[in-house]
Amino acid sequence: MTSTPTTRDDSYYTNAINALETLLVERGLLSSEELKREMEKLGSTGPETGIQVVVHAWCDEDFQNRLLRDGKGALAELGIRMGEARLKVVPNSPHVHNLICCTLCSCYPRTILGQPPRWYTTAAYRSKAVRAPRELLSEFGVSIPDDRTVRVYDSNADTRYMVLPERPDGTEGWSASELETLLNRDSLIGTSVPKIKELS
Repeated sequence: MTSTPTTRDDSYYTNAINALETLLVERGLLSSEELKREMEKLGSTGPETGIQVVVHAWCDEDFQNRLLRDGKGALAELGIRMGEARLKVVPNSPHVHNLICCTLCSCYPRTILGQPPRWYTTAAYRSKAVRAPRELLSEFGVSIPDDRTVRVYDSNADTRYMVLPERPDGTEGWSASELETLLNRDSLIGTSVPKIKELS
């Protein structure tokens, strides 16, 4: 006997969200204005903050060292308040490539990277990141040499992770805005690496 998973239409989830919002306001946990502001902030955040943090770390070695020691503390220096759990920033190097996942659900540093991409939350990504990370990376077009270690970090309720990509050679003297063009959300998860685009 096989079972068919229960599927619900969108109205089920809309009703559940509305009920939760009503309870939060009725119980005095949030005002309706606070709730609206938080929802707008959550929906408008993207990876730009994380990208700016990486560029700052690339350009300031002392800041980079502080970021690697205490992610949230370093963010606070830049006026970024991260409400989630501890932030651990893991640096890529010529010997190590880092990959971030969450095997249990979708823990993710939303404050600095925005909403996770849909694929990040799938069971296929979560399991393959742990079971076959090199194969998974190749599906994203990232080829890691055999002599380079791939480390997988599992985000959880206590700790969020972000990758500090290697700064590409040949970018000395670049402005912050030029460096930002090398980065995207995926490079801060570990599913892409920053590269200088070839001029045609």
